[in-house]
Amino acid sequence: MVPEKEWAEKKEVLTSPEIKVDAPLRMVETAFLASTGSLIWFISFYFPAFAPVLRIFFPVPIALVYLRRGKRAAWMAAVVSGLLLSVLMGPIRSLQFVMPFALMGVLLGVAWNRRVPWIVSISLGALLGTIGVFFRIWFISILTDEDLWIYIINQVTSIIDWIFLRLGILSTPSPFYIQIGALIFVLLNNFLYLFLVHIGAWLLLDRLGNPIPRPPHWVQVLLDYD
Repeated sequence: MVPEKEWAEKKEVLTSPEIKVDAPLRMVETAFLASTGSLIWFISFYFPAFAPVLRIFFPVPIALVYLRRGKRAAWMAAVVSGLLLSVLMGPIRSLQFVMPFALMGVLLGVAWNRRVPWIVSISLGALLGTIGVFFRIWFISILTDEDLWIYIINQVTSIIDWIFLRLGILSTPSPFYIQIGALIFVLLNNFLYLFLVHIGAWLLLDRLGNPIPRPPHWVQVLLDYD
């Protein structure tokens, strides 16, 4: 049994005006940012002309939920955004957003909240993004009954052949090195993507009052940003 005095103190805390005001605000803000992330994905899919810019902000709304409302709210936002996209676009498109972008938003929220350096958060995000690429390849290959990895290998082979031709190398790379090259290509692509995500989040979230860790000095000099 809880002592009467202790129960009275707990009841006073739970019924305080701050708790009553904060709970609906937390719920509304989480739902709004979750729907914002879903809407960005929705617009980028049906209006491809805007996709290169909107893609940078895929994980940012959920990361912002983490910065403003904590871990539980961020996971709720990730789930809500997936459910909303399931209704709007179907479960297949929804799953492609959740893995990796919704999970990436939670990961970046954790990293930015703990003020880790950019190189750490970018590397972790790039690793998750790479896992997401292979997950989508596996998932779509099952749905279409075609091995999409072979398509990627063919594209990488063409790039390597072009590089060898420019360098005057007459040999042909082995399949093993071609697959290693494909993996490195995916990793570098995700690393560059996460760098752009950090740039966009840095410029945006500063103005929203939820700044992320400062970038390296050379980035601030390059962008002439104080």
